[in-house]
Amino acid sequence: MKRLAFILLFGFVTCSIFAVNIEDTDKNFRIETVGNAPVKFLNALEEPFALEGLPWREPGGPIFRIPKELRGVKGLGGVNYHGKQSSGAVVRFKTNSKNIYIRSMLKDGLEMPHMPKTGSSGFDFFMELPDGKDSHLKVVRATIDNVNRKTPVDQKIASFPDKSMRDFALWLPLYGSVETLEIGIDKDAKVLPPRPHKIEKPIVFYGSSITQGACASRTGNAYTTMLCRAVDAEQINLGFSGSAKGEPSMAKAIASLDMSVFVYDYDFNAPDAKHLAKTHEPFFLEIRKAHPNLPVIMLSRCSHRQDSRRDIVKRTYENALKRGDKNVYFIDGMEFFGGEEDVYATVDNTHPNDLGFYLMFKRILPVLKKALETNK
Repeated sequence: MKRLAFILLFGFVTCSIFAVNIEDTDKNFRIETVGNAPVKFLNALEEPFALEGLPWREPGGPIFRIPKELRGVKGLGGVNYHGKQSSGAVVRFKTNSKNIYIRSMLKDGLEMPHMPKTGSSGFDFFMELPDGKDSHLKVVRATIDNVNRKTPVDQKIASFPDKSMRDFALWLPLYGSVETLEIGIDKDAKVLPPRPHKIEKPIVFYGSSITQGACASRTGNAYTTMLCRAVDAEQINLGFSGSAKGEPSMAKAIASLDMSVFVYDYDFNAPDAKHLAKTHEPFFLEIRKAHPNLPVIMLSRCSHRQDSRRDIVKRTYENALKRGDKNVYFIDGMEFFGGEEDVYATVDNTHPNDLGFYLMFKRILPVLKKALETNK
């Protein structure tokens, strides 16, 4: 017994002595701090910054992805909870600052065993190029302290050799609740509103945890975000993990929006096929009543299982065609992960990883582009 105790104590002491901080051995894991640089911080949730993806947010109000009148409504508990998370939201701006910093406080961030905090609670920073494309610059990861102890993220996120005016996009956490967000620039630099999108109206997504972005390793890798970046459009993400179930109140709220395309895929959230059959077509008809010519893309869940749920989604599409609707599209979720990719595309046989989201993006993009062409 004494020998066992000695071994355990020796092992503990040895581990303590020889423990290595990964940030000391690999500079890519280091977090850069602002230090004593002469920086001015500006509230990135207000003008001249453009906070996109939150159509119902009141000026100066908290981040919320659903209308005020639906908050606290019975039967929308999960939607309310996940509605505080900033999936799909982005801050866009121009600046001629040579150095750019971020300072942010999260109200909370989900600790999930199958999703990195870089995606759930991190920020993803891009430079937007003149040709409408973008260039990835940095992932701003949230640490355990940021999420659990409410300490701020405080980092330099970009440096440039000159003071040219450039466009940027900072994508907010997929499962984090942002309380404050500031962008720091050199004290003599300026911030201006961003350039307009090529697609004038936003693309609206409604659906499950997959729509919300589980389990992308970066916020920019959610399939919804990749699509909107590819076509240069604002994203309104109404994905709510396990909670969006085709509620009539959400259909009415979405129908009130002015959008270029509507994409919905809450198949996974429907408790069963009976519920999906009861809600899927009425949800579509509510949208169609308000927007007779709006392109609508319907997805069945990304799964290799062929069952009645897929057929229910397809039936909504086929019924629309029979009524002469020329602005509906159906994408079979069974087509997303084909061949050997099926083995590598998810983290749990349900939620896509980065490969899975990329495969979804590649399959949906041609359909989305076609839908946008018809809506010109």
